[in-house]
Amino acid sequence: MIAHLRGKLLVKHPNQVIVETAGVGYEVTISVPTFSDLPAVGADVALHIHTHVREDVLALYGFLRSTEKVLFERLISVSGIGPKLAITTLSGIAADDMVRAIRSNDVARLTRIPGIGKKTAERMVLELRDKLPEAGPMAAPTVPAMSATEEDVLSALINLGYQKQAAEKALASAAKNGKSASFDSLFRESLAALSK
Repeated sequence: MIAHLRGKLLVKHPNQVIVETAGVGYEVTISVPTFSDLPAVGADVALHIHTHVREDVLALYGFLRSTEKVLFERLISVSGIGPKLAITTLSGIAADDMVRAIRSNDVARLTRIPGIGKKTAERMVLELRDKLPEAGPMAAPTVPAMSATEEDVLSALINLGYQKQAAEKALASAAKNGKSASFDSLFRESLAALSK
């Protein structure tokens, strides 16, 4: 079983990468959060791997964070959720939000994920509620505390439909540029970063 893969990133797409290790290129299916945090093509990368074996297929699923891999493996243990749906699920909702929704029996939140119907969401809650750790360990690396203005900008971006992780990245970039004096300038700078 392949459990970890380190090598050169040859190709990256939002749902797939090819990593070269010892002259062999491994095709690995990834989630959108993993794609967002990947280095540039040509750089070295290390992925936690889940090897999925069936009689007709051998597939690799890769994650930058081991906590995301653990959540993926818990998801595929639920009847009716295969690896492709688990990847789609991890791409459709932040891992810590999913853990919170499952632990709080928020079926409505789970059914907003593409491919998850009411019955599947109910099974997720029933089968995983007590098997998941608190939301904290599943979260992305900690982000420094934000000012009230930055929190307002982040809230506005999320309300406009941007993914939380992308909005946080754009906001951090805008704040670094030193234009954090007012809500307007920070908001415009973040929007510009998101539209690139």
